[in-house]
Amino acid sequence: MRVPAEARVDLGAIGDNIGLLRERARGAEVMAMVKAEAYGHGLVEAAGAALAGGASWLGVAKLAEALRLRDAGVTVRTLVCIGVPGEPYAEAVAKDVDLTVGAVWLLDEVVRAAERAGRQARIHLKADTGMTRGGASGADWEALVDAALKAEAAGQVRVVGVMSHFACADEPGHPSIAAQLGAFTEMAAHAEKAGARFEVRHIANSAAALTLPEARFDLVRPGIATYGLTPVPRLGTFGLRPAMTLVADAALVKRVPAGRGVSYGHTYTTRAAANLAVVPVGYGDGIPRNGSNLLEVLAGGRRRTIAGRVCMDQFVIDLGDDRLAAGDEVILFGPGDRGEPTAQEWADALGTISYEIVTRIGSRVPRAYPGRAL
Repeated sequence: MRVPAEARVDLGAIGDNIGLLRERARGAEVMAMVKAEAYGHGLVEAAGAALAGGASWLGVAKLAEALRLRDAGVTVRTLVCIGVPGEPYAEAVAKDVDLTVGAVWLLDEVVRAAERAGRQARIHLKADTGMTRGGASGADWEALVDAALKAEAAGQVRVVGVMSHFACADEPGHPSIAAQLGAFTEMAAHAEKAGARFEVRHIANSAAALTLPEARFDLVRPGIATYGLTPVPRLGTFGLRPAMTLVADAALVKRVPAGRGVSYGHTYTTRAAANLAVVPVGYGDGIPRNGSNLLEVLAGGRRRTIAGRVCMDQFVIDLGDDRLAAGDEVILFGPGDRGEPTAQEWADALGTISYEIVTRIGSRVPRAYPGRAL
């Protein structure tokens, strides 16, 4: 069945991006972050592509994501990065999912879950080194380490990793980077002196994996770079290739006279008689409404700016005297090979980051996986 819009995902590009990241990691393992439906690219499919490219771990934000991977037959080491009270931790332990623990209360829940599951839970201790979000620091870190090692001695958990997260790795030279690295090294050393024997130490996100050799330790956790988008736009693309191309078929093309108001609020008015094309995606599909009269798309071989407000299900472009037929393809963003805008260009125009552009594309837009089979 033909669909009015789709997000075409190049799985080969995801695999190639992982290969590039492995080279940059220089011996560290690669955990491909596939949270948030793999940044909008499709959880299970993107995970398979990342593993084919050489990732040896997968990372997710929510436990439900890890369980979906297990139900899909993905057995590789998978880490859940966020823990909240009352999650089905016993199921996670039974299905061999690694858990991030950044507080004693969460450790207590995981210990009880391990007892119910009848097996050790694998945990990664999360240190708050300056992100001031998840994880423990100061006396809380000392208490967490002590409690985790006691639980390990009792056979309830295996403390396999220590981790943290950068606040400003996408701003090379920011003073917090060195401060966080120093804190991470000290906090990991404290845990090791207390008796921890970590398999992996990890703090590097995409930006750090690409720009901070000293932050790679045993494992790097690339997210946005896995999907070919740069984590540090001012430093270029690093050779990454964007994996997603968002396309839609023109739904209607009509000729209108000069002076005609277009879309809600008539924030756009035709300056001359023009052909207008209706594109059947809108903010209900993840097209930013604040991109009205601002974002560009590729139609009929030329870039066109969205004319008027983005609606829930559609927007309009002004073709001038150029022609387009209903059913002709409009490229909203992609790698840029054919002159179309990139997700980074959309992000720049909106004052946001490319992560938001790709992850917000909704479930009403099906994902397609043409090209190289994996």
